[in-house]
Amino acid sequence: MTTQKPDDHYMREALKEAEQALTSRDRPVGAAIVHQGQVVAKARHQVKLLRDPTAHAAIIAITQAANALQSDQLPEATIYVTQEPCAMCVGAILLSGAARLVFGAADPKRGACGSAVDLTSNERLNRRLTVTKEILAGECHLLLRKAAGSHAEI
Repeated sequence: MTTQKPDDHYMREALKEAEQALTSRDRPVGAAIVHQGQVVAKARHQVKLLRDPTAHAAIIAITQAANALQSDQLPEATIYVTQEPCAMCVGAILLSGAARLVFGAADPKRGACGSAVDLTSNERLNRRLTVTKEILAGECHLLLRKAAGSHAEI
């Protein structure tokens, strides 16, 4: 890893995935999952590509990480996503038992970490999640704006 902050470094890995989603005309959202200092999964939004409304970057990355770690729980994992996760993704992140979520751009229409709703601090749920917001937010927003300009679904 370079001398940059770890969160910036891993968010850049997620941004690389988001850029690939943009080239396939999907929503430019990417995810990376880090466990004990190692990237164990990377994924991008593939809803259009797979014709699957659940093929969000975070969901695909969680499946990859669980397979890589041979576990249905990711208690020491940090999940990096370029855009604030939706309710479906936050639900999956909570169910995975991940310790931490880091995201870039807020999503005022669908974000479930405080923008539209906040599932991450609901005391009625039996899971807790530490959330770090707006890491490389400018770069993440720029990619989403690029998609809007190219008519990719955002």
